[in-house]
Amino acid sequence: MTSDELRAKQAPYKAQFKDNPASAQATLRVTGTLDTEQVACRIESQGHTIAAGLHPLAGGDGTWACSGDMLLESLAACAGVTLNAVATAMGIPLRGGRVIAEGDLDFRGTLGTSKETPVGFQNIRLRFELDTDATAEQKATLLKLAERYCVIFQTLKQPPNISAELA
Repeated sequence: MTSDELRAKQAPYKAQFKDNPASAQATLRVTGTLDTEQVACRIESQGHTIAAGLHPLAGGDGTWACSGDMLLESLAACAGVTLNAVATAMGIPLRGGRVIAEGDLDFRGTLGTSKETPVGFQNIRLRFELDTDATAEQKATLLKLAERYCVIFQTLKQPPNISAELA
């Protein structure tokens, strides 16, 4: 896709959202169905299903998707799409590249074997390996804008209010 093609696709939405800010609001929804026999949860979203289960260090056998991996996959996917869109909009040609998301977990927290150990990722790292002739300045701009406009990156960096309820 060229820069002009991307702008043409996004232009009607940008104009609509400027004229009617409420039209930019959306609630994304994912539904999970518990699989009590497998200690798993089947997630349905946008026409596909993902079966998630325990990580091997939490008692799983590794055949199911791990929710921690899924979080990192979401980050890598969002950051990759965002960086690609920014490069396209800026006219910076990319021949290819990779996005690597890594996160450090201490499973003592999630298994409750150490009250001092937090549950969840303590550190997350995101790295882009780009095949491009872009200048160092262009690469720095790409990184800055990918961080700024990546929904998952910003959500993790500045967590939203979150709640849970039992119906």
